[in-house]
Amino acid sequence: MPPGAREARHRHTTARQFFFVLAGELTMEVDGTRHRLTPRTGIEIAPGAAHQAINESDVDTEFLVVSTPPSHGDRIAADA
Repeated sequence: MPPGAREARHRHTTARQFFFVLAGELTMEVDGTRHRLTPRTGIEIAPGAAHQAINESDVDTEFLVVSTPPSHGDRIAADA
């Protein structure tokens, strides 16, 4: 994820996700709370939790996202 990029705030009805940072720094906003993740750290996102991945740094961020069940077709926009 390039510097300054962010995904749209959203939630999943059934998918549970785990974000794991490989390089750089990732800010995860989850239900209004911001979490700063550094390499080799991660965060679990429960189904129904509104969240947004944000790169507030000045370098690329590399991370993995694991979803179970798959999150395809399970994403809905969250209120800002």
